[in-house]
Amino acid sequence: MAKEELPGVLILDIGGTHGVLENIAALLKKHFHLITMKEFLGNKEEMGKKIQSVFVFECRPVINRELLESLPNLKVIGNSGVGVDHLDLRMISSFGVRVTNTPHAVADPTADMGMALMLASARRLVEGNVLNFPGS
Repeated sequence: MAKEELPGVLILDIGGTHGVLENIAALLKKHFHLITMKEFLGNKEEMGKKIQSVFVFECRPVINRELLESLPNLKVIGNSGVGVDHLDLRMISSFGVRVTNTPHAVADPTADMGMALMLASARRLVEGNVLNFPGS
């Protein structure tokens, strides 16, 4: 499938402080034509028609009424996190757009980290490390 035939997905950026991680961008490129917010803002009229999806990574880009009004062919907003509290679901659905998320993506790592912190606290591992290695 040629790049032009792939559905467009709006992302904030690739890499950098708040952009989509490069390995995620590589996966998205297999199924979508990636359009960064900078490209979109440079030519809203043309790019807005190509975008059928928005990939929200770390709560960015911000989904507001102005953005939704400029994306006439938008079908879905994919949120890469667990919750959707940062999205106005009622407003988004009024545009006929669906929202998805990944509710179980970080369940195991979160539980692992919680257990590690409890064990470290109960066994005073951090204090033991500092006592055994002064000056570190």
